[in-house]
Amino acid sequence: MVKARRPGAGAARRTAQWGATGVLAGTGLVGLLLFALGREHAWQALGGGLVVVGASVVLGGGLGFLFGVPRVRGGGTGEPQGSYAPNTNLEQVSDWLTKVLLGVGLTQLGSLGERLHDLGTALAPVLGGGEAAVPFAAALVLYFLIFGFLAGWLVTRLALPQALTETDQALDLFLAGQDRDRHGDKVGADDLRVRAMQQLGLLGGTTERPAALVGQLPPSSGSPAGPEGVVAEVRSTARRSALTADQVRALFADGSEGRRIQALALMQGDPALADLSSVLDAIEHPRSGFEQYHALLAARGLLSRLPAAGAQRLRDAVARQLVDPRGIPYGSDRSWLAEKILSRLPAAAVLPEQQSAAGVPAQPDAGGNS
Repeated sequence: MVKARRPGAGAARRTAQWGATGVLAGTGLVGLLLFALGREHAWQALGGGLVVVGASVVLGGGLGFLFGVPRVRGGGTGEPQGSYAPNTNLEQVSDWLTKVLLGVGLTQLGSLGERLHDLGTALAPVLGGGEAAVPFAAALVLYFLIFGFLAGWLVTRLALPQALTETDQALDLFLAGQDRDRHGDKVGADDLRVRAMQQLGLLGGTTERPAALVGQLPPSSGSPAGPEGVVAEVRSTARRSALTADQVRALFADGSEGRRIQALALMQGDPALADLSSVLDAIEHPRSGFEQYHALLAARGLLSRLPAAGAQRLRDAVARQLVDPRGIPYGSDRSWLAEKILSRLPAAAVLPEQQSAAGVPAQPDAGGNS
């Protein structure tokens, strides 16, 4: 039986880790300070000791990094053709150097005391010279070398796998977006690109995700968990849906946030179902950032279908939200989409002022989605 983790346990553990690190580093530095104060040239001894400390920490951290480089788990033979595999050169170099260092260290283990004495003798003048400086210099190097090794190993072991995993996931999302783009799904491609940039921390996310969407689809739909999965599933089935533009408009006008987002997802999947007035309402008066994000995605799919007046209305609505302090946050997923929409509006094909009952022309222009 798996025990539930107590709230705040992670923060308490991190606090304890940083506290232990501070105590270890502080102990060594206080020892150096006390030793330097007893020397004839205290500041010179302190400065030289700090340089020795820094060099030892860097060397130990580098060794800890080599020992802590994570291994890439071997995948099965069912990887799709043309997929990217992670480069394992660093892992191989780490493996080779680790074995070499261990081998050399074991062969020289018997002369370790003599080597430390020689090291202390060489560094003693930096700490002011004298018989007392020899063992202190050797102990200072050994102390901070081990400290740097442990710190480098722990940071590499804990942080590097997560960073590599997030980067690989972002690459997978980006490649999936490129594949969607080649198949003409511009909206789905931009959605995946946004998620890839969020994975890398380049864009801020839309935090409000309505729980009302979860459970809107039957369990057998196979959509990923969460509101994003529901929206993606609805978008993918839009062209096979028997709903009409009027019904989608009525679904949006229902008033509940879950139904409004479902209607926007249908508009994303099939622009023929889109209603410009509904999209503009969700952009200018969103119930949440999540709804506004998907309204912008729906607007992205309409760029090649809008008449001149509709394009101007969309341009004005998006521009107002960008400059409004309470509108679209700068550096967010919504700002990226909004700026992309504005950059493409002037180049969008302008159709005659003929709109269907849904608020946009019934057929796209020859250029398709821009």
